[in-house]
Amino acid sequence: MEFTGIEGINIFKANVLAALFIGGMVPVVFSALAMNSVGKAAMEMVQEVRRQFKEIPGILEGTGTPDYGKCVDISTQAALKEMMLPGAMTILFPLVIGLFPLLLGAEAAWAAETLGGYMAGVTVSGVLWAIFQNNAGGAWDNAKKSFEAGVEIDGEMTYKGSDAHKAAVTGDTVGDPFKDTSGPSMNILIKLTCLVGLVIAPILGGGHGEDHAKDAEPNNTSKEIVTDMNE
Repeated sequence: MEFTGIEGINIFKANVLAALFIGGMVPVVFSALAMNSVGKAAMEMVQEVRRQFKEIPGILEGTGTPDYGKCVDISTQAALKEMMLPGAMTILFPLVIGLFPLLLGAEAAWAAETLGGYMAGVTVSGVLWAIFQNNAGGAWDNAKKSFEAGVEIDGEMTYKGSDAHKAAVTGDTVGDPFKDTSGPSMNILIKLTCLVGLVIAPILGGGHGEDHAKDAEPNNTSKEIVTDMNE
């Protein structure tokens, strides 16, 4: 607050409320992009494995050597390429919301309040989505593993290969991206969003940070007066 020169953030203002809603939607879009990236990388991996089964003889029998490096390259390249859009969105959105209004002639305090609303929306929504995705993803994954060990349904034991187990496997295709990708990535989204917002806060403050720094400096005038009286 002291860097931006505002005393608080009023959510009843239209710009703050709109930024709050936008920030609340960002974790949802970020999660969708992350899970979509997992699906694309997985399909590329499946196609590569099928290709090797057809072109490299003896893999299924254990006499042939698979091309492990190609699979590692697919995973590494997908991890870098597919996360460019979510990463750019995380960095650029606070910059646009905080600095773009200044280019349109808006006051710095107005832009600071808008940015604060956006950061609050990302933080609150991101925490809720992280808890939801980690717990839901873990539940789906554990359901599949439970069927592999055997689960009693309506008095009958259900094991791996049953229709219920196949349904659990389908659910786990969503559970794994939930608990391993989009859920943990909410931590990065929240931290990076707030970091960028705090970095540009002094720009929106228009020198308020320098005023507070001057106020925090020790008052040397009183010391000089005491020294003169002692002399």
